[in-house]
Amino acid sequence: MTKGLSQQQLIAHGLSASQAENILQKLVKWQRTLSSEQCWQRVSKEILSPELDFELHLSLYRHVYGAKPNQFNYPTWLPDNETINDSNLMRLLQQKNIADYPALYQWSYQNKSDFWQTMSEQLTIQWQQPYQKICDTSSGVEQAHWFNGGKLNIADSCFQHQDQNSPAIIYQQENSELQQLSVAQLNKASSQVANSLIKQGFEQGDSIAVIMPMTVEAIITYLGIIKCGMVVASIAESYSTEEIQTRLNIVNAKAIVTQDLILRKGKSLPLYTKIIAENTPKCIVISATDKSSVTLRSEDLHWDEFLVENDDFNSCPMTPEAHLNILFSSGTTGIPKAIPWYHTTAIKCASDGHLHQDIQPGEVVTWPTTLGWMMGPWLLFATLINKATIGLYYGAPTEREFGEFIQNAKVDILGTVPSIVKQWRNTNCFAGLDFSNLKLFSSTAEASNPEDMFWLMSRANYKPVIEYCGGTEVVAYISSSVMQANIPATFSTATMGLNFYLLDEDQHAASSGEIALLPPSLGFSIDLLNRSHDEVYYQGMPIINGHITRRHGDELEQLDNGYYRALGRADDTMKLGGIKISSIEIERLINQNPMILESAAIAVPPQNGGPNLLVTAVVLTEKQDVAKNKLKDILQQTISKQLNPLFKIHDIVFLDSLPRTASNKIMRRVLRSKYQQDKNTFADKL
Repeated sequence: MTKGLSQQQLIAHGLSASQAENILQKLVKWQRTLSSEQCWQRVSKEILSPELDFELHLSLYRHVYGAKPNQFNYPTWLPDNETINDSNLMRLLQQKNIADYPALYQWSYQNKSDFWQTMSEQLTIQWQQPYQKICDTSSGVEQAHWFNGGKLNIADSCFQHQDQNSPAIIYQQENSELQQLSVAQLNKASSQVANSLIKQGFEQGDSIAVIMPMTVEAIITYLGIIKCGMVVASIAESYSTEEIQTRLNIVNAKAIVTQDLILRKGKSLPLYTKIIAENTPKCIVISATDKSSVTLRSEDLHWDEFLVENDDFNSCPMTPEAHLNILFSSGTTGIPKAIPWYHTTAIKCASDGHLHQDIQPGEVVTWPTTLGWMMGPWLLFATLINKATIGLYYGAPTEREFGEFIQNAKVDILGTVPSIVKQWRNTNCFAGLDFSNLKLFSSTAEASNPEDMFWLMSRANYKPVIEYCGGTEVVAYISSSVMQANIPATFSTATMGLNFYLLDEDQHAASSGEIALLPPSLGFSIDLLNRSHDEVYYQGMPIINGHITRRHGDELEQLDNGYYRALGRADDTMKLGGIKISSIEIERLINQNPMILESAAIAVPPQNGGPNLLVTAVVLTEKQDVAKNKLKDILQQTISKQLNPLFKIHDIVFLDSLPRTASNKIMRRVLRSKYQQDKNTFADKL
């Protein structure tokens, strides 16, 4: 036996005596001659497999590294020479004659113009008019203008696959077979949409809302709107009627493209009838089934009536910072921020996908998402501009059928959200499936639970999880890479081309605290439709070492090994179910209940990491006597119906009053801190 590990312990995990003995012999040999990291690499590749008990995986990890339970501070995946040499990063290193990844990152940040010109060339971005200057900061770094003087339409860069008959999209509807749409077909279909919009009388610059699941038609529509110089207003189909109307009004949408129904888990959920209200603009309605049973308003059109036959269209030339997409993100006032994406924002998406997710031509990239969340447009641009294939599954990503799609479509890169990973693990719905084709995972939207990510890696013979974090207004500022060791639920690097500080409570640079981004960077927003951009992102931010800093709202800690771990949100917004939401939006609904005087919604990270949990502190009106579980059910129904069914209440706490500042603002950080310390004595501590 090896120290701390016996044959009996291995047998308890379902191994035979001979298997256990064989493993122990290998461990003794490897631990004598190899480092812990090298030993784990041999163990993960030559001993462990998805079929073995996950507790065995954990036991061997702890044994090799001497790790304590719930301690994941050591690499679970290490890049081998083949991975490194075949990566897009290595090709860039060789092109620039740079020694290693740290030096390459420093070059990308310190030589931004050179870096972004290189990425434009590497990604073969199509320019209809050459640019004169890469980065113009004459108006200040806060208002940097990229690729000045140039004209482009980023849709042109999405159809450059070497073989135009290769699949642009591989997709599967529920209870159906795999289907494909070629690059040429996608190009023609999106041109049909562009011609159809113009025939309907819409003009360049008009906002066209897209409110529907991520389908082939959604992607066709998105690209068609962009081709003709119009602006996509992305609105999540899961929002309530009121929330949808708020967003339509902000962007002054001229039309809506939507579906009649959403088909999910054998159920038909109304979408068109949820969207339409008194002042809802013209709707173009796609049928989710062969024949729609929904009766349209007189001013609305079925998809087939809308489409013209002409599939030839020359895209409209646009300035680099022309709006192509408006996405929404909630701030602390309860009113959603309307955040523009520019034609150059797509270049940032494609660059990150190229360098951090290592997307290569011909690979299949899948991410359960929607155009109403920034990862929907990200998936489209990062995949197609890198000449790869989008993998779409129309059903629920938490069911076994989704795993079968990953297997059968031979997906190379699987993006996910931590809360979905937790469901996969809890239900074991992927048991027996073959994920050997996967090259890597990527995770975003929420803080990851390290054990869940370790489990995910173990299901695919230990492929890395590229953690990826940012926001609608910046795309992403921190990630991982295939050139660096992968430690569960940590980030190894700032994204290429930018840098940041961490600020303590006194706004000094520290090893833990709130993110302060350093402009300029391609991908950073420079305006908002309905707020003062300067007030939201720059007002009150410090100048550090001569650098103007930009507010973001995330908190990180830098670990001893130089990696980073997410700590959640520093402001009063939160992410629930992968969606960013304001505390005030939730509180507004809760406070409508006659039993409640006032409330505070906080997002609490679980003790061992993972997606945030929604906790609501409530002050009841006088003489109210209600059971916690009953009130929780009532409030959950309200939130699900009027806001979003993805937002789940974890706990309710009764208080006599809410802690407030001298200016009467609710001190949500105090609530969060006290709850994390001990939820059982939460009320007493306040």
